[in-house]
Amino acid sequence: MSSIYQNIFSLSAKASKELQLIEEKKITQVLQALAKETENSVSYILSENKKDTERMPSSDPKFDRLLLTQERIFNIIKDIRNVSTLPSPIGKKMIEKNLPNGLNLSKISVPFGVIGIIYEARPNVSFDVFSLCLKSGNACILKGGSDAYFSNSAIVTIIKKVLQNENINPNICTFLPNDRSSTLALLHASNYVDLIIPRGSKGLINFVRENSNIPVIETGAGVCHTYFHKDGNLDIGKKIIFNAKTRKVSVCNSLDCLLIDSERINDLPDLCKKLEEKEVILYADECSYNELINFYPSKLLCKATQESFGTEFLDYKMAIKTVHSLEEAIDHITTYGSKHSEAIISENRDCINIFEKMVDAACVYANASTAFTDGAQFDMGAEIGISTQKMHARGPMGLEELCTHKWIVEGNGQIRS
Repeated sequence: MSSIYQNIFSLSAKASKELQLIEEKKITQVLQALAKETENSVSYILSENKKDTERMPSSDPKFDRLLLTQERIFNIIKDIRNVSTLPSPIGKKMIEKNLPNGLNLSKISVPFGVIGIIYEARPNVSFDVFSLCLKSGNACILKGGSDAYFSNSAIVTIIKKVLQNENINPNICTFLPNDRSSTLALLHASNYVDLIIPRGSKGLINFVRENSNIPVIETGAGVCHTYFHKDGNLDIGKKIIFNAKTRKVSVCNSLDCLLIDSERINDLPDLCKKLEEKEVILYADECSYNELINFYPSKLLCKATQESFGTEFLDYKMAIKTVHSLEEAIDHITTYGSKHSEAIISENRDCINIFEKMVDAACVYANASTAFTDGAQFDMGAEIGISTQKMHARGPMGLEELCTHKWIVEGNGQIRS
């Protein structure tokens, strides 16, 4: 590692120690000041964001993730203020007991220390990460994608201005240069960084997992299914499928594959009809293709290939697979899912119970859209990502998930024989 990066990471680690001594009241004050400064900087943020969006075709599915509008910035400001009001997760006693030998034992929540975030094309993540890390007592190192470089630079400039005005060490928020060498340096900064969280495509997450010598919490990649069971309600199914697929196609909780029970194949045209409005391209297996061919626009209907399944489209595209049983639907999800968000539409409580028990995913839905997989929707405030693994955190990661714990043992001279 070069001395430049070593110095950057060392300053972050030092700042994270200072952060432990700052009172919660001051943290709240800083976040409220950030919300106010962001409010005053809307024009500046939009002008810098325009530099990024001008470099990307509006037809690119990632364009929507990159775009900031006045409304979106005001929603970000609302999220910052919301995080400022949340109770601090630091110092919560998870266990406390007196041992027979007189020792007082307590398990308390503490920050990780320094968290590195690697993310793509979403400038709002810069605000979310900083707010959540600050409230949970963590310093953060941000490595955004080149697509959002100007936007992220502007956001970090605002954050550092607020920190300096509030007499807080600005190194609690570090923005890395826009090159691959900084990513690799971050992934090998084990003496300074305590946790890496990648947010983005499957390719990014795989790269981070394979190259990091720091613990990684995997977030982001979502291959999401909705299974329309033979006892599914048609009206509910139409609403959920349309919402899960088209509400926002560039996010990880959007629908990628519709599984339909063969006993309800005749309802497939109705289930898909509204998708025409958004010109959703369907990749249908043979059975579903034959059912749709006379009802769905031919220019939007394709025959599925093996690659159609297990693909996170992040676009107005969706695969369709016909299954003959609940067990086959679960097997398909097990084979092709990413353990993010999976749903069943059914009025059969026994089948719902089996689905909820047998599907291995961070979030499992019954008769609801997978679009709800979101920290704010789960009433957790903002989120730092959706964890798809099982160690430490799973699902939306809010303040509590950005903490680990330590044991505090207090005595009066005890020694072990």
